[in-house]
Amino acid sequence: MKISVAQLNYHIGNFEYNIKKIIEAISVGKTEKTDIILFGELAVCGYPPRDFLEFNDFVDRCEKAVNQLLEHTEGIAILVGCPSRNPKVEGKDLHNSAWFIADGKVVKIFHKTLLPTYDVFDEYRYFEPNTIFECIEYKGKKIAVTICEDIWNHTAIGDNNPLYPFAPMDKLKELKPDVMLNLSASPFNYAHPTLRQETLKHNAITYHLPIFYCNNVGAQTELIFDGGSMVYNEKGNCCALLAHFQEAIQTFDTEKLQPIDLPDYDEMKYQLMHDALVAGIKDYFNKMGFKKAILGLSGGVDSALVLCLAVEALGKENVLSVLLPSQFSSDHSISDSLALVKNLQSPHQVTPIKEAFEAFESMLQPQFEGKEFNVAEENIQARCRAIVLMAMSNKFGYILLNTTNKSEAAVGYGTLYGDMCGGLAVLGDVYKTEVYKICEYINRLKEIIPTNILTKAPSAELRPNQKDADSLPDYDVLDKILYQYIEKRMGPNDLKALNIEGALVDRILKMVNTSEWKRHQMPPVLRVSPCAFGVGRRMPIVAKYLS
Repeated sequence: MKISVAQLNYHIGNFEYNIKKIIEAISVGKTEKTDIILFGELAVCGYPPRDFLEFNDFVDRCEKAVNQLLEHTEGIAILVGCPSRNPKVEGKDLHNSAWFIADGKVVKIFHKTLLPTYDVFDEYRYFEPNTIFECIEYKGKKIAVTICEDIWNHTAIGDNNPLYPFAPMDKLKELKPDVMLNLSASPFNYAHPTLRQETLKHNAITYHLPIFYCNNVGAQTELIFDGGSMVYNEKGNCCALLAHFQEAIQTFDTEKLQPIDLPDYDEMKYQLMHDALVAGIKDYFNKMGFKKAILGLSGGVDSALVLCLAVEALGKENVLSVLLPSQFSSDHSISDSLALVKNLQSPHQVTPIKEAFEAFESMLQPQFEGKEFNVAEENIQARCRAIVLMAMSNKFGYILLNTTNKSEAAVGYGTLYGDMCGGLAVLGDVYKTEVYKICEYINRLKEIIPTNILTKAPSAELRPNQKDADSLPDYDVLDKILYQYIEKRMGPNDLKALNIEGALVDRILKMVNTSEWKRHQMPPVLRVSPCAFGVGRRMPIVAKYLS
């Protein structure tokens, strides 16, 4: 049997666009004389559709769209993801389903059994789990169909506490299938490709079946799908790996699967993060119909990295950098920024904010008289810059890219309605130490980001001789604490057991917890880690959790 894996980039709710892509892939499959084409999870409507699923009209359009595919399946079969209505009154109204269509007919509809409701997932909000376990026979092969999470309930990846009471394949293996097909929408984080490989290998060996795994690709707001679809043989050897962050269609003969070598994803961490962020920017703009981006270029490493990523995603001519120096800006902040835009051949403007800041000082002088210069004056500068950037955004149709990194967002080291403005938080899930590593990756062949940007001490430059280290520990220390607290969910006592100074732990955790209100007002954050701020991390704003 020949099976094609169609790893495509869908657009949530854009049925005409999605169906066109699927039909084009069917045409490719027919040319290659494939028997079955495997598409991704909820391919027809895009994943995750979230509360669109609560609109009857949206579900009607899903069904109408999948019915359009019938006339294109003469002589070929497809397995495509689309919601289906639950015929039972009891339970949720919908299933997350895989539609098996062949020769112009819907032959069978399979439903997802395990519905993830954690991290960025909220499927039990909408879907009823499957309770009937069946295979389908096609062209002499008995096929087991699973959907994403259905293959993840195992202990192969070091989790000795499975989330669900059973694995669907334990039921399906009793029917003696010949092959497993899995439709997935598995979001990227830098640790996930390795876990995905281990999961597929475990399933192939456990059930002694070849597995064809199709993952979606492309970004849907903060979620980025990396593709990386794979084929495994029944011995647990990977026989194919489709490209990451690219659409691909590849056809395989089930009788001719040969093992391949796999990349070391630990070594590729910063390349993958880089590629994910570029994909996130590109799809956010393309799918929203935006064309041009603007950002404030400060001479620091964060804005430098965002500029490089945006130029790669959107084209150098579509990204405007605005230098916004104040009386506290250093000469190298301007010269380093100018060197960067020259290297990228990207447009820029210089708009000093000194006069605007002084105007606010003069206006507030009656209220501020006798008070020392402090964070109030610092934040005025940040908000002056935001006013300029947002004014240009409104006047010329730019979308402002936020340059706040995860370390700053974690501890509230940013000005609300100032440098925290923007339509998309590009680095909101990238710690400061990781920012430097991605910059090193960008500079791996030649110097694009000037060396001085990477070597000078970080500073917001909101008062004379200011340095981040004046109010924060070194980022190596800070990021270690933040990572253990945010990604690993370690409490204060656990952190202190790592030989980290107790007073520092208490101070940093208090900063994180009391900054939750700020993060709730940030733009969408592109997710590249196992635990990003935003939809996957649900913390109360008003709370007290300290040692």
